[in-house]
Amino acid sequence: MSPNTVTLFFALLALVCNAFVIGVAVAWLVRHREPALWNAVLDALGPSALTLAAVIAVVATAGSLYLSEVAHFPPCQLCWYQRIGMYPLAIVLPIAALRRDTRAWIYPLALALCALPISVYHVLLERYPSLEAGTCDVTNPCSIVWVRHFGFVTIPYMAASAFAAIAVAMGLTAHARRKEHTHVHA
Repeated sequence: MSPNTVTLFFALLALVCNAFVIGVAVAWLVRHREPALWNAVLDALGPSALTLAAVIAVVATAGSLYLSEVAHFPPCQLCWYQRIGMYPLAIVLPIAALRRDTRAWIYPLALALCALPISVYHVLLERYPSLEAGTCDVTNPCSIVWVRHFGFVTIPYMAASAFAAIAVAMGLTAHARRKEHTHVHA
């Protein structure tokens, strides 16, 4: 399978992550006017949000390894920082999901929220290389665009999509946990 085919698949998954984030965000924003919608989202996604986040983290980690080890795209400095955020998630989230440990939501949320701005900055550097402030290596600049699908989906964009989806999934996990405890103690 060619790197273009594989990256197209990952680009489509990034767009699915975007749809997930937008859908949950809209339901959350209108939760006071449409509480039934927000409750439906929590009921439908809350119990499986931890597992969803685990799958996203494992797929993102596998994707980054594919890109560097199979497609031979050398990771830049910012790519390494993003990997530092994603790789632990690919370990912590599956363990938490297998144990159904919804108390663990805060740790993946913190990692995802710390790494997300790095991905966003990397996306901006790809579009505006003049923003580079000495972070990247001259021989492997962060502004190189190895992949671009649909005119805007690049590797850092895919990472940002995954971090955002993981953060939202952890928010859903926290809300579902809170809702569950409210019903248990009521």
